[in-house]
Amino acid sequence: MWWSGLKEDFDSFNGVLKNRDFYLMIKSPIIKSDKKRAIFRQLFGGKYDEMTLSFFNILLTKDRETYLPEIAKEFNTQYRAYMNISTVRITTPAPLSEAMVETIRKKLLDDGIATGKLEMETRTDSSLVAGMIIEFDDKLYDASASRKLEAFKSSFKDNLYISKIISR
Repeated sequence: MWWSGLKEDFDSFNGVLKNRDFYLMIKSPIIKSDKKRAIFRQLFGGKYDEMTLSFFNILLTKDRETYLPEIAKEFNTQYRAYMNISTVRITTPAPLSEAMVETIRKKLLDDGIATGKLEMETRTDSSLVAGMIIEFDDKLYDASASRKLEAFKSSFKDNLYISKIISR
């Protein structure tokens, strides 16, 4: 499909943008567009799809190359939305096994909480003590022990019976 070539090009371009000198060159108002166009031709000519190169050329011709890092990032966001790909971040106090990650993926899909393709990322945070935090698609499921203790503690603040006992 035509967008898979563009996706590969923009993934590669995002990798090139991590080079500080290249990033600063794109953002520099001192370096002229024709010089930048020559650099782009040298770096990407023959390696990237013609549509990608034409798009870069239009931006360089119109002096809009300073927006390329943001455009490349947004392309990835839009591609993921179009292909229905979500990233699920799971934070736990200890590393999870692959079987447990797969169980969480299956549970999210089976319960209809998530749809489409799920890319799973795991992180560890020793301050959680127990439980886990799952984040994806602007949703947060906090099943950590620290969150449950905080909710338990705040329930005592709202309990009028306990308040009267403490106030004596």
